[in-house]
Amino acid sequence: MHEAPREIEELIDLMAKLPGLGPRSARRAVLYLIRKRGILLHPLADAMHAVAATARECVVCGNVTTSEICEICSSEKRATGELCVVEDVADLWAMERAGVFKGRYHVLGGTLSALDAVGPEELRIPKLVQRVADEGISEVILALNATIDGQTTAHYIAEELDGRCDVTSLAQGVPIGGELDYLDDGTITAAMKARKAL
Repeated sequence: MHEAPREIEELIDLMAKLPGLGPRSARRAVLYLIRKRGILLHPLADAMHAVAATARECVVCGNVTTSEICEICSSEKRATGELCVVEDVADLWAMERAGVFKGRYHVLGGTLSALDAVGPEELRIPKLVQRVADEGISEVILALNATIDGQTTAHYIAEELDGRCDVTSLAQGVPIGGELDYLDDGTITAAMKARKAL
């Protein structure tokens, strides 16, 4: 049986590790890229090299940026006293796409999970508590996924912030088991407008 050259097999193996791609999908993607190397493969390789060299985590909120502090955190217009807490950067981007929140964000980096040994210290929860104190935050909006781990994390944060600021969560519109990154802008807008105290 004929195998692809080692370099191509290595690229297929790396692509197969991406979410949503298995070995067969990765092989098809790599063959397509090779066929379109002039208009797709070379620009993709250049873009990946640039991102690998410049992408970093915002030291304030955890967003992906190319500078030490992201544009949202450095914008004075976003200093509203409201902080929206999300599980990961994809959720932050989903909220920004919806365009309904004008404050700042805090990316946790996941949710509490006893099964996976993920506690508050593995997430950015202590940093969140510190930000509430340092930045004079009046409201923390918990925009966490409507999963068991998401809700457990929300309750833990609400207890940690009790008496320090108002804590609200997204309400109607976010289905149980739903993830923000897969919701349409209208659903996110409705959930943001109907947030409630925890």
